[in-house]
Amino acid sequence: MTSAYTDIRDRGWIARLPEAWRPYALLMRLDRPIGVWLLVLPGFWAIALLAPSWAEGLRLTLLFALGAVVTRAAGCVVNDLWDRDIDKLVERTRGRPLASGAVTPKQALVFLMALGIVGLAILFQLNGTAIVVGLVSLVPVILYPLAKRVTDWPQAVLGITFGWGALLGPAAATGTLGLEAALLYAASIAWILGYDTIYAHQDREDDALVGIRSTALKFGERTRPFLAACYAVALALLAAAGWAAGAGPWFWPALLLPAVLLARQVMTLDIRDQAHCLVLFKANREVGLAVTLAFLLGRM
Repeated sequence: MTSAYTDIRDRGWIARLPEAWRPYALLMRLDRPIGVWLLVLPGFWAIALLAPSWAEGLRLTLLFALGAVVTRAAGCVVNDLWDRDIDKLVERTRGRPLASGAVTPKQALVFLMALGIVGLAILFQLNGTAIVVGLVSLVPVILYPLAKRVTDWPQAVLGITFGWGALLGPAAATGTLGLEAALLYAASIAWILGYDTIYAHQDREDDALVGIRSTALKFGERTRPFLAACYAVALALLAAAGWAAGAGPWFWPALLLPAVLLARQVMTLDIRDQAHCLVLFKANREVGLAVTLAFLLGRM
């Protein structure tokens, strides 16, 4: 890549793909599967907490995993179409396929339609309530890229978007949206608001130059207490969701593991270290898996 700092990974298995496929794999962010994990984990929480049986839980887990790959890819295409001119000006993103010219906007739109067809095929394996909830999710997916232009809180808008699995999961597992769904969704938003603020610190200086807004810029040196507040709220809401669902006694000590992992992020955060911000951001996969485990243990 031409940039000094980027999170694009065009080596490894990506480099072994046919040359014509590589820009589309990068457009989908297949080089960085952390986004798929973070998108699907709120759905996994709901499935672990509310699935009516282990067999149905496994079926939904597979569908959500496949759906997350496609949905995240489609969201990346939408984001990069909106941001292709801005991405050229930001060190970390100027190598993206649309910004670099490796994929044209017309090609990206055709690819987006193909992803949409596959995504709908997966969504229609769920019940009617879940289908409606899934279709409504298209609204924040399309609007999210605009948020960074009009508000200091685009990370909150990402929370609304990326946390949607916490609504889709209960709808798919139970056919309804009850108190547990509301608590899980609110917890997801708080969690995402925190970890995406860490992520935004990678671009803080470039964003300020090109007029992009973020909670990283808004809070700056005060990010650590803000992050602590986000994570504390997320943990409290997760505990409330477990209580509302009648989680068993193993849930409560198991919830200590994600609490420790989140506390470690707060304590080790260095907003001037781009590479370490990325490491802390990626560490939220383990946090989300630990929460899933806690909900599973609460079912025993």
